[in-house]
Amino acid sequence: MTHDQAPGRPPTTSLTGAQVLVRLLQAEGVPYVFGIVGGKLAPLLHALSRSSIPFVGVRHEAAGAMMAAAVRAGSGRVAVALGEMGPGGLNLASGAGVAFNNNLAALLITTNQHRAAAYPHHGMFMDMDTRAVLAPLTKWNAVVHDARRLPELVRRAFREALGGRPGPVHLDIPQDVLASTHDWPLDALAIAPSRYRGVAGPRPPAAQVREAASLLAQARRPLIVAGGGVVQAGAAGGVRTLAQRLRAPVVPTQMALGVISSDSQHFIGHGGLIAGAAVARAFDQADVVVSLGCRHSSWMWDERGPLVRSRHRVLNVNIDPSALGAPALHEIGMHSDVREALDDLLACLPQEPAAVEDGWLAGLRAVRARYEQALAAMDAPVGQSMHPAALARAIGQAIPDDAVVVFDGGHTSFWSNDLTPVREVRSRFHEPGMSHLGFGLPYALALKLLHPGRAVFNVTGDGSFGFTLQELDTARRHGLPVVNIIHNNEAWGIIRAGQRAQADFELGTGLEGTDYAAIARGFGCHGETVAQPGDLAPALERALASGLPAVLDCRTAFVPHPAMAAFGSMNRYGFEALTRPA
Repeated sequence: MTHDQAPGRPPTTSLTGAQVLVRLLQAEGVPYVFGIVGGKLAPLLHALSRSSIPFVGVRHEAAGAMMAAAVRAGSGRVAVALGEMGPGGLNLASGAGVAFNNNLAALLITTNQHRAAAYPHHGMFMDMDTRAVLAPLTKWNAVVHDARRLPELVRRAFREALGGRPGPVHLDIPQDVLASTHDWPLDALAIAPSRYRGVAGPRPPAAQVREAASLLAQARRPLIVAGGGVVQAGAAGGVRTLAQRLRAPVVPTQMALGVISSDSQHFIGHGGLIAGAAVARAFDQADVVVSLGCRHSSWMWDERGPLVRSRHRVLNVNIDPSALGAPALHEIGMHSDVREALDDLLACLPQEPAAVEDGWLAGLRAVRARYEQALAAMDAPVGQSMHPAALARAIGQAIPDDAVVVFDGGHTSFWSNDLTPVREVRSRFHEPGMSHLGFGLPYALALKLLHPGRAVFNVTGDGSFGFTLQELDTARRHGLPVVNIIHNNEAWGIIRAGQRAQADFELGTGLEGTDYAAIARGFGCHGETVAQPGDLAPALERALASGLPAVLDCRTAFVPHPAMAAFGSMNRYGFEALTRPA
């Protein structure tokens, strides 16, 4: 209800806290709200039902938070995930970890008891200090004690989520705050985001750009490492131009797949040491490392620590100042948006730096070619089951060129990483930060919302799929025909192998006897079992033609990936020193 304007005062309208919250979300362009309906959320759900923001009902709150993370990874936009009271907040926590450890902005909103019974809580059922529970998994969070502070706190939440290193934020809003009614100045709820938070930059100082250009002009064996910050900044084109200019190899992290195409002459593998010998050799022999939007997590380590050593001359560009100097030391630490930095650097760098060593890139490409040839020979059946390399290769050959693919599962994702072609950013997705098994189906559903006209696949392990398979119901209800391709070796394969190798025992690793295709059909989805690599392509065609969410239960053996030794080495850094007898 809009009130008459008093002389000299702006017009006002009477709105609930929930209605104001929805208007603020609309001003930020929030594309989706994910969650589970609940009584305490009723004021917010009512306001959403009258708004343009779609609500997507999930079967577990963790899946909602994972879907919000996927929206950020897949589009750069910020979505909302809801949790009601203590149980909803607890369930949100694992999904919040996915967003937090991968630097993906999202807004988590929880309800709580009414203010007379919360902070401190009286001991009612579903009580929880949700702010304290989610504080370690968010960049910033707060309790909204008064609806009149909603504009201030929602805008701060977006400012915190998107400033510096992006990440999830959280607002806990008691039930009665959502329901309370106040008069609001109309113009106070229609402020553009550009007026209360930064929307561009920062840009590097000109003197530092000149210093960086001089460093690169002297490089004989330059190596470019591209992280997720490149994708978020929209800087893939700049990375490709820089690689051409420097005649340099490029190593994208798992958050940056597609920054350089897997068929590019500059590609030597992605994801760190798990990509094979060419990446290890590149770090070992490089004299200058250009680190772009990368935080050098343990995927870029071996038993000696970060692959960027003190002998390297490092140009480190990152929008997060805390990522400069740790864990990788640098010669030049540039606090900047990656795209802004690359635009300025390319304008300052000579067209053809003369110092680059002849044969530097070609030598690494030859090492990569030998690795790919070795993989090509790894497809013989293992008993009655498919070799995982054979299945991964069949998937890579069968998916459409514009497909969007999520890689879920520990060992399964290694084979996918090597054998699924990737040509553009935001078309292939890992979850390296938390490495949370089961994120794949929620991610795929969110990506299908973003790309309704493209085929979306979740390539997963049987163990991973079990964490979130209930979201097949979400897929069917919302008409999201994603295709789940399961590497089903009927075990926690990598754990079983580790138990047998380390202590000659086996406990709790068997997952035999589950028919995932039948489970899919029980949810009203399409389900098939695939026994041979040659059966994959026609089964995939039938799955896509069904128009339904689908599960292809592919019977595979567990075969250790060639990168397992390198994967193990990254976990040994410092361990020997801690466990060595005094």
